[in-house]
Amino acid sequence: MAPVARGAEHEVTVGGPGILKYDPQFLDAAVGDTVLFTFKQKNHTTTQSTFATPCSAMAGGFDSGFVPVADNNTAGPFPAARFTVKDTNPVWVYCRQANHCQQGMVFAINPGDKFAAFQAAAMGQSASTSAASSPPPGSATPVTVTATVTVSGTQLATTTYASFPGSAAPTSAVSTDHKVVVGGPSLLTFNPPNITAQIGDTITFQFMQKNHTATQSSFANPCSSLSQTSTSGQVGFDSGFMPVADNATTFPTFTVKVNDTAPIWAFCRQANPVSHCQQGMVFAANAVESSPNTFEAFQAKAKSLASPSSASSSGAPAPSQTASSATGVVVARGASVVVAMAVMGMMLA
Repeated sequence: MAPVARGAEHEVTVGGPGILKYDPQFLDAAVGDTVLFTFKQKNHTTTQSTFATPCSAMAGGFDSGFVPVADNNTAGPFPAARFTVKDTNPVWVYCRQANHCQQGMVFAINPGDKFAAFQAAAMGQSASTSAASSPPPGSATPVTVTATVTVSGTQLATTTYASFPGSAAPTSAVSTDHKVVVGGPSLLTFNPPNITAQIGDTITFQFMQKNHTATQSSFANPCSSLSQTSTSGQVGFDSGFMPVADNATTFPTFTVKVNDTAPIWAFCRQANPVSHCQQGMVFAANAVESSPNTFEAFQAKAKSLASPSSASSSGAPAPSQTASSATGVVVARGASVVVAMAVMGMMLA
């Protein structure tokens, strides 16, 4: 019997210390070949786009989700995403971390002579098309606010920005990091579930036992990612699945920066054996408590989506068996930490 022909595997490095680049930036691949994206330091994605809109996720395209790698992880193992080439059509890819695409962090498979034009188009796009953590406007109408920033008794600048009525006002030029604990033994919670944060603050989600995500949504659709429901092309943040063993002593984190005073809504998109979001595992920052869109209303709306047969459970799949039907991304984390991306019938690695 003739041996089974196997495709070649092409290795691509994503990011690294001070690097906003895929290396190599493009390659030619045959049908059946695989492309292994290895993520290095910082926090990047491998997200399919189109030649026409380089910095916007393609509907139905693959997306690794955000893959954070600590600065002190210099020896690995490093997380990786494997993509299987199904035809010879060009495949266009970008990093959807805010502004990385606009700085030229794009990649292509079988681009022909069009890669330079693809990258140039990406660098010419507005940064607003792929901001990773800019939340959507709420139902309230923003008003213009003027703020004077002062440090050490010296006036530095006066600025205007859109602020939502009843939301937090800036109080200091010094930013604060807000720690939010995600999950834990028998817990389907974000703790604290509702915070107030200033412009420039950061929110660090620390993932505890089981397997959870911190995924941006909207008040209107609490249990669906913002990327799926936005009608204006907004791409919300998504930590990806973060499996943590019951006996773990170190815990992964995912950090987002607060860019304005609009409410930020988030949920856990784990759905095995039941939807964590529909069990009330949601989070909010800067929810306007004087409006109808309070945190309590957001959580109640999430719980109302549960079917009558749904039962509360803290169970979660084993770290090597995580699946997300919502995004088409299967996450397998072990010693090599590989994320296999499946979309439109593409072969899983």
